[in-house]
Amino acid sequence: MIVIVDAGTLKAVDNVRLGKEQQLVWFSWAGGNRILFSAGQLADVFGVEQRVTRLLSYDIRDKSLTKVGWRMKVPDGDNVIYTDPKGQYVLLSMQKTVYEWPTVWRFSLEATPEPDKGEKVQSQKAGVWAWFTDDVGTVRMGLEPRSGHRVFVWYRSGPDDKLRRVAKLTDEDEEEKYWDVAKIVSGSDEGFIFDEVDGHLVLRRVNYATHTPGEIIYANPDWDVTRALIADDGTPIAAFYTDDKRQIVWLDPELRAIQEKLEKAMPGKDVWISSRADNETRMLVWVGHEDDPGALYVYTKADRTLAFFANYRPELVQQKLAQTKAVAYTARDGTEIHGYLTLPVNRPAKALPLIILPHGGPYGIRDTLSYNDETQFLANRGYAVLQPNYRGSGGYGEAFEDLGQGQIGRAMQDDLDDGMDWLVKQGIADPARVCVVGASYGGYAALWAAIRNPERYRCAASFAGVTDWDRQLRYDRRFLDRKDRRAFRDWWEDKDKDFDFDSVSPAKQVSHLTRPVLLAHGKEDSNVPFSQFRVMREAAEAAGIPLELMIFEEAGHGFAEAKDEQRWYEKLEKFLRKHNPPDPQ
Repeated sequence: MIVIVDAGTLKAVDNVRLGKEQQLVWFSWAGGNRILFSAGQLADVFGVEQRVTRLLSYDIRDKSLTKVGWRMKVPDGDNVIYTDPKGQYVLLSMQKTVYEWPTVWRFSLEATPEPDKGEKVQSQKAGVWAWFTDDVGTVRMGLEPRSGHRVFVWYRSGPDDKLRRVAKLTDEDEEEKYWDVAKIVSGSDEGFIFDEVDGHLVLRRVNYATHTPGEIIYANPDWDVTRALIADDGTPIAAFYTDDKRQIVWLDPELRAIQEKLEKAMPGKDVWISSRADNETRMLVWVGHEDDPGALYVYTKADRTLAFFANYRPELVQQKLAQTKAVAYTARDGTEIHGYLTLPVNRPAKALPLIILPHGGPYGIRDTLSYNDETQFLANRGYAVLQPNYRGSGGYGEAFEDLGQGQIGRAMQDDLDDGMDWLVKQGIADPARVCVVGASYGGYAALWAAIRNPERYRCAASFAGVTDWDRQLRYDRRFLDRKDRRAFRDWWEDKDKDFDFDSVSPAKQVSHLTRPVLLAHGKEDSNVPFSQFRVMREAAEAAGIPLELMIFEEAGHGFAEAKDEQRWYEKLEKFLRKHNPPDPQ
């Protein structure tokens, strides 16, 4: 549910509950009196199991909850490309089926909208999948992916102009192979893009009409700029990047000064301004560390007070938690792999049982040096935990991400094995006590580790893991897109036209499994559907291979209920104690 809190008294005043069959995807304010949120669920669309989302609006004045958009179920019913600052309307980019190009519709948020009643503001254009508006809601740009890793950019200077093609982006053109819209400033052709310079993404100005890049607003020589805050008048406010931790560079002097004061008030902690009121009178501030789950505070600028709001994990406030540290090792082909190592408290870092915990994604996603429930849980039970940012992970630049091209189940898996070897060589890990645990892509990597390298791993535990790549990619062809630049299937097949997905799919190779496996999945998962669990279970039964199975009736691609998360951890602890026992407490 969404809880609404009075920012002055810090007391809860209202809440919005979603049905258990729906998953909260995101939420945001629409003006000062409405909350928009996206609800996702699995649905049968024309006889095909699909993930569908819908947009809902909640008015905090009369407590009314209304659906915004079409009555029929559509794949992306929550693709809001513009929200009116006063909360009067939104612009939605939608298509009725995956076989149509999206159109842009304006739907009123005033009163109770009638289903399917909206105003079309941009007709579909063949090939254009992504539409962008300026800061007053005028549709100004469309991106058209083409074969051969090309993207056509269509642009108009104003609402009465026709769209015209202003650019053709290709991988072969080093100057124009990456172009991500950050902002279009209304009343002008000026704006901002994330551009690639020397292998890393930077924030820079651009003239969209002439496709002419301007000054670089912020660049980091070692890391990609991942996000930016820009005022409606085109003034840059902040740029974001992640080294080992997420970092913010305030370009606004006043906000930079507030950040410095907050850090001085909370020495030895990470401080993050997570949300700001439109009039800047109050800010929501997170304070924490890799061994501290953190707390929320409300900062009031007028009197410079920092009021405590809530702890994320109140039961752990007095606990001594494990310290996670950044590490790096060299893979077998010479590639440097970064990651994070968490060791048990008050135990010698010698011959410890090891859990390798690969992240999900896989492309463009990464782990960071931050508090993590799962690593703390495992370290508390006596395990060393390695979180490797294997090749293909995001934030390290294009060259590192491209190393993952075509390497699922192959070099990306080698990086996990090489992390194990590095810890064994350091004397930290016991080579006879290593298991892989993960969720989503990490769940796949765990299953594949046990099948591919049984001589290395004693067991594997997978929650919501992919087991059949062909089936998964048919379910959602955008599941592993790289920020809409490349279709995953094309990206994979570029290097090996004869590659067979079945050769790295656990469900297809389950007959080779000789290690214990814990396989768990939520029935309401709309990212990796429950059918991935079924196909693995059926294949194992046909091959006479025993699996330990867990089904969560109400869980999706994660745990919405504390009782389900506790069930998972209790089962995981029992499974690991049996198959990869830690030292006595």
